[in-house]
Amino acid sequence: MAPKSKQRRILVRLVSTALTGFFYTTTRTRIGEKLAMMKYDPVVKRHVLFTEAKIK
Repeated sequence: MAPKSKQRRILVRLVSTALTGFFYTTTRTRIGEKLAMMKYDPVVKRHVLFTEAKIK
């Protein structure tokens, strides 16, 4: 049998840096760098930085 190949894209969790516990899930390429982007956090009602964390 041939060995299983890894997927090209992986699922990641973007966690709010405002420490509200709010998160988005998205995909990125496996070999790409870690994601960090400004997105809307409805808990604090403003745009904040979201950084990548592992999905547990």
